[in-house]
Amino acid sequence: MRKALIVGIDYYTDLTQLHGCVGDANAVATVLGRHYDESANFTAPKVLVAEGVHNLVSRKNLRDAIEALFADKTEISLFYFAGHGFVDETSGFLCSSDCRDGHDGLSLHDVMVLARNSPAANKIIILDSCHAGVAGNRAGGDSADLSHGMTILTASTEKQYSFEGGNGAPGVFTNLMVNALEGAAANLIGDVTPGSVYAHIDQSLGPWGGQRPVFKTNVQKFVSLRRAKPPIDFEDLRKLATYFPEEGFLLQLDPSYEPERSQEQKNDPTIPAPDPTKNAVFKTLQKYVTVNLVCPVDAPHMWHAAMYSKSCRLTILGEHYRRLISGNLI
Repeated sequence: MRKALIVGIDYYTDLTQLHGCVGDANAVATVLGRHYDESANFTAPKVLVAEGVHNLVSRKNLRDAIEALFADKTEISLFYFAGHGFVDETSGFLCSSDCRDGHDGLSLHDVMVLARNSPAANKIIILDSCHAGVAGNRAGGDSADLSHGMTILTASTEKQYSFEGGNGAPGVFTNLMVNALEGAAANLIGDVTPGSVYAHIDQSLGPWGGQRPVFKTNVQKFVSLRRAKPPIDFEDLRKLATYFPEEGFLLQLDPSYEPERSQEQKNDPTIPAPDPTKNAVFKTLQKYVTVNLVCPVDAPHMWHAAMYSKSCRLTILGEHYRRLISGNLI
């Protein structure tokens, strides 16, 4: 079972109003709800949003929902929050709609305790709020204090602000996170993990000197948050170890692999005709090239490698996946 609590707060009774957090929360709930093939992922994520005085998210509402999220023995319990954050010399806080000054928000220490004590196998906390990088830190220090299975991803450090998109546009951090979950951070079998989401955001936020994401984790193995559409079919990927049976193997090509040729080449009796069986293999090899698994040897492109009887080999990434496939690890 996978549970998710998604919170977005735009409306505050006393604090400055925000304009993109509700949209961010809805976008996160949508992308987490189903995998790329529309199969269920986080089934019916619980969404709490505050758009106006008619639907406030109070401190009690927020705490009760977080407590319920982390109460069950699940595969993943995921908490996402977009809204105001506050930090002082004692702790960090998530600001609910009824906060007056930030100190009366929900303490991040309380959130961490609820997550730490949860029977869930994976506790994932994602915060798109100012100063959220303080989450999980030991009291009086910068080192993290996470129990096994906990992962924290925040939009900014303890001392930084989290940028909104402006005029109701998606927040900078959440927009990148949604893109990552949709497939920008997927591996070759389509899995998107917390680590790959962080890597995507970290790289993409390069120009934003005032906002750097923070990632803290204590896990033995990353869990997949969502399956995106793989860039290559799994059955084609599995053939990699068949075409390249050992490390350093060179697959010899010849013109019969390549179905495309000029009229002059078609009339040349020294050039063998296309072989349908080899053409099918070559088509798969070209797919490998597009995802950086294979490269031609002593030729600029695979077409030249075939037509001039060169070979192709695995890249470093290709060798990594060959070992995984050979070891039945994927």
